Amino acid sequence: MRIENEIALVTGGGSGLGAATAQHLAKAGAKVAILDFDAERATAVAGSIGGVSIKIDVSDADAVDHAISEVESHFGSAPRIAISCAGIGLAARIVGREGKTSFDVFDRTLKVNLYGSYHVMTHAARRMMELDPLDGGERGVIINTASVAFQDGQLGQAAYAASKGGIASMCLPAAREFARFGIRVMAIAPGLFHTPMMEGLPEEVAEQITRNIPFPDRLGLPEEYALLADQIITNPYLNGTTIRLDGAVRLPPR
Repeated sequence: MRIENEIALVTGGGSGLGAATAQHLAKAGAKVAILDFDAERATAVAGSIGGVSIKIDVSDADAVDHAISEVESHFGSAPRIAISCAGIGLAARIVGREGKTSFDVFDRTLKVNLYGSYHVMTHAARRMMELDPLDGGERGVIINTASVAFQDGQLGQAAYAASKGGIASMCLPAAREFARFGIRVMAIAPGLFHTPMMEGLPEEVAEQITRNIPFPDRLGLPEEYALLADQIITNPYLNGTTIRLDGAVRLPPR
């Protein structure tokens, strides 16, 4: 699918991977809508690329449906490209000190990361099904964001790893379900990237993490995530799988 002149929505587009992806798509000629909980950042990015921004909590299915309707109304058509980058990275042991449990962390993490991606995929696909097919039969592309933690989850990442594992696991069945409509579904599993989540770590911790990355021996750049998203959109034979984007890193237990 060509990116130029197509409508794209990016959740979490106010910062990090989402912002880089929104900017890349806009440079490629797409009409971009940014859906983000942080309205100020989303508005700033949307303003810089000539797009539109909508404040949203992706864990709310009805709010997602309404937001995509706003995108459809603004641009005059449903998006053919839907990329979910919204997510949180809460950390907690399953059973911590003095028997403290972390059900609240597990619940919130899955609601935002997994349910949020599912909500966007569902409501975007429902609209894509009604679009006229392009050359080759394509109607749309959905990209969800997993994480290398779905395979290499570290201590304290049970909730996060479970949420990202769910995203990776639903990729193939979703692609199989939507295949007859010409809608592809892919997932990207980033490794350690320059994002607000990583930038909040102490310098010594960041250096220790970076030493575990074989090559390139640095944190990934959000623009490199955007490049892979571009390739997924434009390469029609990429479908139903999760691609690790990680510099060959394998996370240690802690």
